[in-house]
Amino acid sequence: MPAPASSRPMKAVAVVGATGAVGKEIIGCLEQSRIQVGQIRLYASDRSAGKKMTYRGGEVELETLSDDAFRGVDVALFASEADISGRYAPIAVKAGAFVVDNSSAFRMDPGTPLVVPEINGALVTPDTRLVANPNCVAAILTMALFPLHLEARVNRVWAATYQAASGAGAAAVEELELSTRAFLDGKAYPPKVLPHPYAFNLFSHNASIDPATGYNGEELKVIAETRRIMDLPGLPISITAVRVPVQRTHAIAASVAFDRPITEARAREVLSQFPGLRLVDDRAANHFPMPVEASGKSDVLVGRIRTDLGDPSGRTLAIFIAGDQLLKGAALNAVQIAELAA
Repeated sequence: MPAPASSRPMKAVAVVGATGAVGKEIIGCLEQSRIQVGQIRLYASDRSAGKKMTYRGGEVELETLSDDAFRGVDVALFASEADISGRYAPIAVKAGAFVVDNSSAFRMDPGTPLVVPEINGALVTPDTRLVANPNCVAAILTMALFPLHLEARVNRVWAATYQAASGAGAAAVEELELSTRAFLDGKAYPPKVLPHPYAFNLFSHNASIDPATGYNGEELKVIAETRRIMDLPGLPISITAVRVPVQRTHAIAASVAFDRPITEARAREVLSQFPGLRLVDDRAANHFPMPVEASGKSDVLVGRIRTDLGDPSGRTLAIFIAGDQLLKGAALNAVQIAELAA
């Protein structure tokens, strides 16, 4: 049992990339966390130095990173690009901090745990100093796959993602808003941030395409990281990642094949009991997971559970998932990892 919050030692916590979308959410999650934050240090780019952000009603001045930034820091949460994390996370570890990195820098490093606490939190031990936070889709997808896998081994996954603008950053959200206004006003809006018109449109995820496989970088990340989180290195996964005109929260349609039949009723029971999941599966009302209901929420929503009619053996289920990629797909998951070491 974790110690009560009041009995835990106070921690000095650093947030790197504090002004970004994920960084801001990390700060909010820390305010609700079981971690006893005695001091918080917020780091951002040079242009933000000296500005202030709010934490627990007080103002905290933004600082710039340096090799000395992590002296006295107990926990460092990185919401930065991979190059920044790659340089400074080892410095933070050397300074004695427990580090959670949200970038791709360490996710496939065999010596660095890739963690979703409800699934493989046991990988975080007293000796662990650096943990990688997964890709947002991989974190959300595995939250639904893993409890089913405990019931019947997952043998194959087919998935399509419906990924929100906020996954591409604040500029993409602004482009969605501005282009939508322009469309409704009958005005042209040439895309500036994303490669295609965004208003009332959807398109293949904007990550670069691997010429050898035809899969884009986002899809390849999800495949590799899902296998690693689930500890199923050979799991066959096919995925198509799509950017949709939604401000926040990713959704996933998946068909999952198992090593033996699993009934819809049993799947609902298993999913409804798993921590961090909320079952939304009302056929009578045609009410299933939606971004509008998952946005800003800690739980991943799962539903639309049905036997896949393409597999007469009964070993394949179709499901639909929606999760806030800034929370369980990023900031919340990172803070939950930090709580494991608090």
